[in-house]
Amino acid sequence: MHARAMISTHPQVRGNTNDALIRCIEACYDCAQTCTTCADACLGEDQVAELVQCIRLNMDCADVCTATGSVATRRSGSNEAVIRAMLDACATACRLCAEECERHAGMHQHCRICAEACRTCEDACRKALQTLSH
Repeated sequence: MHARAMISTHPQVRGNTNDALIRCIEACYDCAQTCTTCADACLGEDQVAELVQCIRLNMDCADVCTATGSVATRRSGSNEAVIRAMLDACATACRLCAEECERHAGMHQHCRICAEACRTCEDACRKALQTLSH
């Protein structure tokens, strides 16, 4: 990813980057891709009816992660209240998705991988939240 390189060259940032926020942005986009793939893989499973909630949470998490990554990437002006709200919502979506995927991880490798990506993103969101002013 080029998040660090791009954000560090932004005229409003002038090289003064928030490394925790950049790691969060990268984790958000990784998680969004992983959740999208997991939802699609769940749809391909024989027992798809048992995976409906997992698919729903995968899609919700992917959308929230993508939106969070986008909002956190923007550096012109200041909108920390919205960024904080997005990071909190993303951490929650990731936690819920991870919990559901963990229920299926024993049977579906894609759910195990997705749960790991969600936990990583949840942690990154919480760490980024700690770096923002209140």
